Amino acid sequence: MGIPEVKDTVINSIKTTIMEQYDIAVIGSGPGGYVAAIRSAQLGYKTLLIEKYETLGGTCTNVGCIPTKALLDSTHHYHDAVHKFDKHGINLESLQLNFNQLYKRKNDVILKNTQGLDYLMKKNKITVVMGTASFVNNDTVIIDSNNGDIQTIKSKHYIIATGSKPASIPGVKIDKHRIISSTEALSLLEQPKKIVVIGGGVIGVEMASIFNRIGTHVTILEYADHLINTMVTDLGVSLKKILKKEGIDILLQHSVYKAENLGNRAKVWFKDENGMENSLEADFILVAVGRKAYTDGLGLENTDVKITQKGAIETNELLQTAVPYIYAIGDVVGGAMLAHKAEEEAVFVVERINGQKPHINYSRIPSVVYSWPEVASVGFTENELIKKGLKYNIGKFPFSANARARAGMETDGFVKVISDPKYGELLGVHIIGARAADLIAQAVVGLEYEVTADDMSRISYAHPTFSEVLKEAYTVAAGRPSVSI
Repeated sequence: MGIPEVKDTVINSIKTTIMEQYDIAVIGSGPGGYVAAIRSAQLGYKTLLIEKYETLGGTCTNVGCIPTKALLDSTHHYHDAVHKFDKHGINLESLQLNFNQLYKRKNDVILKNTQGLDYLMKKNKITVVMGTASFVNNDTVIIDSNNGDIQTIKSKHYIIATGSKPASIPGVKIDKHRIISSTEALSLLEQPKKIVVIGGGVIGVEMASIFNRIGTHVTILEYADHLINTMVTDLGVSLKKILKKEGIDILLQHSVYKAENLGNRAKVWFKDENGMENSLEADFILVAVGRKAYTDGLGLENTDVKITQKGAIETNELLQTAVPYIYAIGDVVGGAMLAHKAEEEAVFVVERINGQKPHINYSRIPSVVYSWPEVASVGFTENELIKKGLKYNIGKFPFSANARARAGMETDGFVKVISDPKYGELLGVHIIGARAADLIAQAVVGLEYEVTADDMSRISYAHPTFSEVLKEAYTVAAGRPSVSI
């Protein structure tokens, strides 16, 4: 494949430099990229990790999963102090929120994680280059290093793990000032009085929770008829009731068509399900309508790698692109945009290169919303089974009937278990309730190893624990009555 003319001056200027050779070169250092690099080094490959920003970890570590959870935990403590501590017999006088410290702790958490990644790179003898990687052709990559150097490399295998960027919708341009994404929301200098969140998915709900808990007035505008619409419908219905009870305004079936920066405020225009127009003003309009694959500047046009209509990198079932030795993993290939999916794909690809035969069952990868209570889901939903024409049993049990939940004042939510009516095999488990993010791991084991609901109900669960809600839901799905108090 020919090299575009715009590259000629760069190529000519580096022809005399020594070209470095690697076994595996990984582009992007998010959860997919750094896991791929570590696994490659563990298996004895000469490994290169390329990262365009100044720190390792990608979106998840720096402006996504980790800082979001740090703020969610901090604001959860504050919310409990305001609303629950007195019922526990803990009286606090002159309780105050230090917004700057809230964000400082978040930054400290990020720093510790990025320092941990730096240590792992050194420990595993991985070459790390901070710079922008761009393919010259199917075999060669130029790295425009952040220190001003330009390098060329060749590798026997390439793994593209460049992740995703926030998406938007027509009429709404993220200007990073008043119309912001979650990235900017994680770096605010002062607490806003009012925020409008466009999107009631995972990111929108988590962002709404953070700011609502500290006293910011939050409104969610969601196009669908329920929140977190990629999950079981009644999880979203239940979550809406809980969030509304906590003070978040939620407008479903509302389509946003315009947003404008007014200087020290922002305004958003939208229509309801009947076409009635309305508008809201706030300190910030936070756009949380999903993410899109990030391939800008990769030079894929100089290769045989193909891009899908949605902008993701096209791969086969082995995560190979149209160039067999160029792989792509994580958000950049689409599908569920989850850090742990990227990690699984990273190990899968490297071990495949190594001649091993790992597998990934995508229906066994759990999804989690870190609201409170948390929401977690794995396996089939009822709608998916209905579309397939398959029969199923349901076992449902509320947290309000669980002794540990009552003791901890965490009675919102339920567990729903879906099982096969003939053999009893688990088909799906869906949770909204305290510690759902941790509880779902047990359900993943059950689905992965094709355990029956009856078997899952008959193992011993410590009492009192939140996990007993799972036990009772399994019991009901197996056709037996619950025995919980």
